[in-house]
Amino acid sequence: MTARSLLLALAFASTASLQAGNWPNWRGPNQDGSSEEKNLPAKFSKTEGVKWAAELPGLSASVPAVWGDSVFVTAPIYAEQKFVGICLDSKTGKERWRKALAEGTKWDKSSNLASPSPVTDGERVIFFFATGDLACFDFSGKELWKRQLAKDHGNFATQWTYSSSPVLDGGKLYIQVLQRNEAFEFQGVKKGVEGTPNDSYLLAIDPATGKDLWQVIRPSDAMNETREAFSTPVLTTFNGQRLMLITGGDCITGHDAATGKELWRWGNWNPDLNKNLRLVPSAVAADGIAVVCAPKKRPVFGVKMGLSGKLSDSDLAWTSDPKEFSSDVSTPLFYQGHLYVLSSDYKKISCIEPKTGKALWTGDTGSRAKFEASPTAGDGKIYMTNFWGEVYVVAANPEKFELLNMADMGNGSKAQGNDGSVRCSIPIANGSLFIRVQDKLYCVGK
Repeated sequence: MTARSLLLALAFASTASLQAGNWPNWRGPNQDGSSEEKNLPAKFSKTEGVKWAAELPGLSASVPAVWGDSVFVTAPIYAEQKFVGICLDSKTGKERWRKALAEGTKWDKSSNLASPSPVTDGERVIFFFATGDLACFDFSGKELWKRQLAKDHGNFATQWTYSSSPVLDGGKLYIQVLQRNEAFEFQGVKKGVEGTPNDSYLLAIDPATGKDLWQVIRPSDAMNETREAFSTPVLTTFNGQRLMLITGGDCITGHDAATGKELWRWGNWNPDLNKNLRLVPSAVAADGIAVVCAPKKRPVFGVKMGLSGKLSDSDLAWTSDPKEFSSDVSTPLFYQGHLYVLSSDYKKISCIEPKTGKALWTGDTGSRAKFEASPTAGDGKIYMTNFWGEVYVVAANPEKFELLNMADMGNGSKAQGNDGSVRCSIPIANGSLFIRVQDKLYCVGK
């Protein structure tokens, strides 16, 4: 290992140790859904194991960020036609402050403009909305900076509501915009900008000032809705280099995190050139393999990292049989050396060997409602929430499938596929689970 590689590895190891016990972004401290927290409950309910329950002004798919004694969450307030960023006390659930940061209601019936998750580095918290409003605060609620990305870079040209989350890593704030290359109108809302290329791009921002550090165009041969992605950048270290994994537009690409330069790309899951294959799940870095889920009951792929240029199918580590396991919406979990893929439609979860793609088992949760939230794990347990707010707890055991509990934490709504459906993953921090359902945020622990 070179001196530069050693310094990079030490820097990111230090960052990871600082984040341990916290949940700084939508996929957690390792950006793979995993946590090192211990003593987490398997058995709980709305009347058992609840430390506190905080009323929220509205439902959103955004995942709370937790750092120390602070919980950050976004929510809509439809009666006032605005979206807010909120700070709660993680020990009591008491609201410390809230900020009105964006205006509007919804772009479509399935989600709202507060879908991107907040992100924190322990010093500042950053809220982002599908309107393009981006704002940074310190933990006391003091505004540090604010800007409007749609005004600076153009309205987002996505048919469904833009919902990629920002990521803080290595002193940079990363945002991806994977969109159509032409302006259009959907359900009365104008998307994109007339007379411009509407390029998809990656953006690095200085989190201290809010100013752009660089913008890199990410080209794609995909067409129409297939160019759109609602995934989030995933940062990982491989062979001493910090990489950014981006999925969408019929391909997965690996980038140098420092500059945004594309290092490699692979994509061959849409040979029939389907124009309606929007992509939702983010990539997962698992034991030297970049895992990407093709949408709509298509396969999951394992791509070997460390290569360069345009990759071929021979550079794949494996391809799943979609009848065995696939995921349309939920991002897979990597925990204790194994990959767990949750099927959004079939309500089944599979334990996978990352190197080979071999399914060790597939278990049926028994859920009657769809899953679109992504699984998270800690203390040997996997937590998954369905549309109705029912939380399924499965043992993270590569030997066998074992359903440990089902806790109905929802408000009784049986919404399926509209803005009343629960899509929020469960953050794990401070020895607790933070479970967001239709109208509340529960803090659950022993």
